[in-house]
Amino acid sequence: MLTPEQTAIVKATVPLLETGGEALTTHFYTIMLAEYEEVRPLFNQAHQSRGTQPRALANAVLLYARHIDELGALGTLAGQIIQKHVALQILPEHYPIVGTCLLRAIREVLGAQIATDDVIDAWGAAYWQLANLLMGAEAVEYDKLEQAPGGWRGARPFRIARKVVESAEIISFTLAPVDGGAVIAHRPGQYLGLRLTVDGKEVRRNYSLSQASNGRTLRISVKREPGGVVSNHLHSLPEGAVIDVFPPAGAFVLEPGTVPLVLISGGVGITPTLAMAEAALVEGGREVIFIHYARNADVHAFGADIDDWAREHPHFTAHIVYEEGAAQGAPSGRPTQDHLHAWVPVEADAYVLGPKPFMGFVDRTLSAMGLPDERRHHEFFGPAEALA
Repeated sequence: MLTPEQTAIVKATVPLLETGGEALTTHFYTIMLAEYEEVRPLFNQAHQSRGTQPRALANAVLLYARHIDELGALGTLAGQIIQKHVALQILPEHYPIVGTCLLRAIREVLGAQIATDDVIDAWGAAYWQLANLLMGAEAVEYDKLEQAPGGWRGARPFRIARKVVESAEIISFTLAPVDGGAVIAHRPGQYLGLRLTVDGKEVRRNYSLSQASNGRTLRISVKREPGGVVSNHLHSLPEGAVIDVFPPAGAFVLEPGTVPLVLISGGVGITPTLAMAEAALVEGGREVIFIHYARNADVHAFGADIDDWAREHPHFTAHIVYEEGAAQGAPSGRPTQDHLHAWVPVEADAYVLGPKPFMGFVDRTLSAMGLPDERRHHEFFGPAEALA
């Protein structure tokens, strides 16, 4: 347990983290991924090369250090981390590896004169305070997923029952359990963790569920990324191929409500909004406004589904905007304040998904329109970072 003296030491390191936190976390990942092969499948190498993973960890470490004596101020961060860990199946045996590498990185980056034994001891206590909190919450979540109807623990083999080409970039995969059993009900907005072997190496990835729960199958819709090792591998798999699937996870979920539901997506951000829209329409009684931005018609996925919903449900409205090649008279370009002012009611629940700049613009505009924080929701596909 942290002593008052150790708490003071950790808080005193905040200025150092503000100026060099990303260098420290980059060194941390370098050590861990080079020396501990067993944890490599848990990390997306693309996020490492782009710097997004170290940057996200640096932000999280900084926030934790600032609020080491008031963990309630971390807000939703702990819950988001727990859900990402559950999706990838982070287990108690992984935590000592992370702790060892983090303390070593602190010592090697800051130097022994700054990272004294007292500083290392304080950060060791701080790390295990957070680790024990996370491990306890994750154990509860693993038990809950295993005990739920249709639930399971760890990996479960699923067969690709159906592949559907949704656009020039996106393919949907309907997954059915090999054992023929029931499938746990997921909440709209959640994602699946997959375990695959690509070129002889284990990899794990999360993909949003793009269909409401039906108790029999799960559907993900995957965009093929240029140079994306896992997305290209998945696109190459035939129907009938078997992959390991972890139970659904994710804290970004559709909450009950009576005010209009506004779903705003850019690009592949459309995938979880489909599950949200479908669930809301099945439940009925709530106005659903679906706003989607795509580069052009070739990469616009699920157009037929959206058209069907518009015909079948009078309380469903769709606004589709192409950046290139929009039909005459149709809205075009990127999101604008005029679009959002025209399409988003003054009172609504808004869920926003897409690239970070896209979400940042939409969130700022909705805030300026008077939509309060509790009615504005967003989610990142990669490591969590602030919108600002």
